[in-house]
Amino acid sequence: MGETCTVAPTDESGRTARQASPPGTPPPPRSPETPAPDTTGPTARMPRWLPRAMVLALGLVAAFQFGSWAFHQLTGLLLDVLIAFFLALAIEPAVSRMAALGMRRGLATFLVFLTLVVASAGFVTLLGSMLAGQIITMIEGFPEYLDSVINWVNATFHTELRRVDVQEELLHSEWLRSYAQNSAAGVLDVSAQVLGGLFRLLTITLFSFYFAADGPRLRRAVCSVLPPARQSEVLRAWEIAVDKTGGYLYSRSLMALVSGVAHYVLLEFLDVPYAPALAVWVGLVSQFIPTIGTYLAGALPMLIAFTVDPWYAVWVLVFVVIYQQFENYVLQPKLTAKTVDIHPAVAFGSVVAGTALLGAVGALIAIPAVATLQAFLGAYVKRYDVADDPRVHGHRRRVPARGLLTRVQGLLEHARQLWGERSTRAAETGADPSGSTAAAGEETTGKGAAGRGDAGEEAAGKRAGQQG
Repeated sequence: MGETCTVAPTDESGRTARQASPPGTPPPPRSPETPAPDTTGPTARMPRWLPRAMVLALGLVAAFQFGSWAFHQLTGLLLDVLIAFFLALAIEPAVSRMAALGMRRGLATFLVFLTLVVASAGFVTLLGSMLAGQIITMIEGFPEYLDSVINWVNATFHTELRRVDVQEELLHSEWLRSYAQNSAAGVLDVSAQVLGGLFRLLTITLFSFYFAADGPRLRRAVCSVLPPARQSEVLRAWEIAVDKTGGYLYSRSLMALVSGVAHYVLLEFLDVPYAPALAVWVGLVSQFIPTIGTYLAGALPMLIAFTVDPWYAVWVLVFVVIYQQFENYVLQPKLTAKTVDIHPAVAFGSVVAGTALLGAVGALIAIPAVATLQAFLGAYVKRYDVADDPRVHGHRRRVPARGLLTRVQGLLEHARQLWGERSTRAAETGADPSGSTAAAGEETTGKGAAGRGDAGEEAAGKRAGQQG
């Protein structure tokens, strides 16, 4: 009853004791039997920064996905804005010149666009009426063409084809029915594409009009967010872009003129109707419609030439192919190098790269974009004077070949040196180099004759002894 029992302190009492210890008192040493606190068990706490990092990572991934989706959705609009910007740069000189005469920029831009629209509408109307008339003529003359083809086949391959049989087979053929069904089903798709193209053309026109009419305001807005040192660089780049785009348009116009004249000469020589209109069509479409412009430009003259003579269409096709190669590899690089001031290889490579990146739009704007970038960055490249070395101009230094003639000349030179040394030694001793040589030769000759005489006497003595 009088005994007192001692109770071991619990964690709470021990913690309370530790908390109640006065400041400055060192903590009691931990017993070896006391285990270290477990920080990896189920009761361990998550770091405070981990939830925030996870939320931030998820937010970045979501923002990237949304930006990628928005960029793919707005790719068409961005290309339209890019085309409109370069179109505004192309008409900027004309608008600025009219504005310098006292006309408002909005009115000047409207007049420039009105002129372009009227010229384009008149040209399309003229070609449309011409094409419709030629199609009607071709349809009316189709039986005659078919008879001529059947007669040629019968005479060449000894067959007995008739036009009625061919027409029946064509009208009741399966591929004609499927083609008619597919064409009827694709009418809605074609209509949608036409409407989409018209809407895109309207979008490009509106953006280019705003860029050209509000050009000074746009430049002022861009420069207002830049320091003064950068403002001059932006304005200089803008001016370079205007010059290079105008030069590119000028080079395209020259190539359109050359192409139109060349095709006009061919069509007039073949006596194809509407030769002047077809030449203008080939020149403009082949130069200002990238990628498919060449094929579209050559199809119409071939169609018109076919109405005159089928072989004329073949000659037109051959001429179009040959002239296209001449233009791509000879004419276009030369004119581009002079008007846009870039190397022909750079111009050709920029067109290929632009086509790979942006398709037809990239092929159209690649040359002025690369020319602008080259001219702008050229001001920051330090250049040095080139030494007047023939190798700069492609002239290589000639190294003498070690042939037989060279070896003979070396031996002769070596013999001449030896003779000069011998002459020098002979002059120092007072003897003639040629005389000493002759004396030596005579001495050698005498010794040879004496030797031969002794040998003869010895042979005669031997013969006399044998006889005795």
